Amino acid sequence: MKDNAALFGTGFIQVLLVCVNTWQIAHAKWLGVFVVGFLISYVWTWNVKKVAFGGQKDRFIYALGAAVGAVAGLMIAVRFYD
Repeated sequence: MKDNAALFGTGFIQVLLVCVNTWQIAHAKWLGVFVVGFLISYVWTWNVKKVAFGGQKDRFIYALGAAVGAVAGLMIAVRFYD
């Protein structure tokens, strides 16, 4: 169960950051682009090992976290910057 939560969480964080960063790029938020771009790559280093050596269940849980992270990332970017 703990591993499932970690997979979901890293997928969530990764895509949340990508969504926020995409919004920042589209609106020329230079400092945010730099900081969040760094965080995306840093989180990615955790994800590679977890997902690459996992099974189908692991990939599904990661992808589910990523989908929820996409929605949350858009909500955060819009609320924070608008």
